[in-house]
Amino acid sequence: MQRGFATSEYRARLKAAQLAMARHDFAALLLTSEPDVRYFTGFQTRFWESPSRPWFLVVPQEGELIAVIPSIGEPLMRRTWVEDIRTWSAPDPFDDGISLLTEALRNVAGAEKIGVPSGLGTHLRMPLADFGRLQSAGLTFSDDAGLMGQLRAVKTEAEIEKIAQTCTIAGRAFDRMGEVARQGAKLDAVFRGFQRLLLEEGADWVPYVAGGAGPHGYSDVISPAAPDPLRMGDVLMLDTGAVWDGYFCDFDRNFAIGVPARQTGAAWDKLLEAAQAGLEAAQPGAEASDVWRVMAAIVGSGEEAGRLGHGLGMQLTEGLSISPRDHTVLEEGMVITLEPGIGTADGMMLVHEENIVIREGGAQILSPWANGPMPVI
Repeated sequence: MQRGFATSEYRARLKAAQLAMARHDFAALLLTSEPDVRYFTGFQTRFWESPSRPWFLVVPQEGELIAVIPSIGEPLMRRTWVEDIRTWSAPDPFDDGISLLTEALRNVAGAEKIGVPSGLGTHLRMPLADFGRLQSAGLTFSDDAGLMGQLRAVKTEAEIEKIAQTCTIAGRAFDRMGEVARQGAKLDAVFRGFQRLLLEEGADWVPYVAGGAGPHGYSDVISPAAPDPLRMGDVLMLDTGAVWDGYFCDFDRNFAIGVPARQTGAAWDKLLEAAQAGLEAAQPGAEASDVWRVMAAIVGSGEEAGRLGHGLGMQLTEGLSISPRDHTVLEEGMVITLEPGIGTADGMMLVHEENIVIREGGAQILSPWANGPMPVI
């Protein structure tokens, strides 16, 4: 599969953004986070891991993008379709790109409104003091009214293909779990081995691996793996956010170490039933809360069931939550996870997760859908 996108894809994204900006009376958008900058430019680098350098993208209501970036990123940005690239030698403790950015924003916005992503799941990736300098320069900033989130929520076919490719890679790694997991294997070694399998199967990197193991399930799904050996009767779960060409998958798989207990098997059947119900409910026009409701009715716990899925794309979690309070209307092209969880015994639980894309006539499955009895190692 081809990496990257055609320039026409980025031009279409910019045009859609500019039409939305006109409706909200934004003269420009100021973007500072990696996925937002990459969404319009294709600028992809792990150098964002360094917190000492900010990166800025100005999206004007009319005209072309303006990248205001550290000089170390200029050669890579020149390989994208962006032509207006303004750089400084960073990090600069006295003026870390703020003068350049102020000039760019004044030129395209003047005193008019500049949108900045400000809602749930966003962050301002620049020093607060420097943002204060921008505000004191006479520039007018406002919440972007969810504009960026709405643009990114509905994926193009090219984006969906990349997510599907990442799911395929992770599926092949899960198929090889018997190579790294067995009775007596230490959980932390299993985690490392699973990451190796993901890389061998083609993942570019593995930013996220979580999971757990224990009799009848696990007590949480976010703790670091301990060097505890897998025992007969345990359930092992691994959840991955692997990346291929900048797009995540996010699904898990459960494995029984030996034949699972009857109680565990019954809980597993409920999870599969809930995921199927969520799949059928995930139709264009339905709300995220509708999908939550049908899954929560099966796994129980009412609102204590928490979030049972979320949006997915350039970030492991983005956009909507499958929760009782999220009334986001599902649209064709949205990629989401279905993640029902169920309590088992003694504070333990099982969690199951799949990835789908919303389609007219029925959601399309992206992850290799689990069915039948829990796999046994």
